[in-house]
Amino acid sequence: MTFLTRLFAKRDDRATVRPLWHRTVEIAREKAWYAECGVADTVPGRFDAVTLVLALVMLRMERDKTLIAHSVRLTELFVDDMDGQLRQSGVGDLVVGKRMGKLMGVLGGRIGVLREALAQGREALVPVLERNVTLIAGADKDRLAAAVLALAGQLDAASDEDLLAARIAR
Repeated sequence: MTFLTRLFAKRDDRATVRPLWHRTVEIAREKAWYAECGVADTVPGRFDAVTLVLALVMLRMERDKTLIAHSVRLTELFVDDMDGQLRQSGVGDLVVGKRMGKLMGVLGGRIGVLREALAQGREALVPVLERNVTLIAGADKDRLAAAVLALAGQLDAASDEDLLAARIAR
């Protein structure tokens, strides 16, 4: 690599968490969330699924100080992806910033309520999911809560290395 190449080359600080971001989205798109747990298969429902899974990943990362910097990079990937989605759907430049602020508020709120609900158990989790996830009529909220608890358990059981490498079994 020449001096000029090194000088002007962009360094991808997010490369270490990119596989985790892709796996997070992959998990959120699994059919079971929609077909079995009753998450609405709509744009709002899919956003809710992504933020739900991302919130669980972020909660796992916040428990280990060595992962804090990585969680910042993961959040940046979320912002980039959502920004691109908004622009692709026709949202203009003047409105994107305002909408991104709202989306970040949603993610932050979900992290907060899930942190509390997960500490209290399944009974506390069901009403949190009812308020924070777009569900279809007749959704099996207990099944959704069980799936969330199972994923949280899998994330907790993953080593830091496995988490960053996106080795999250489902």
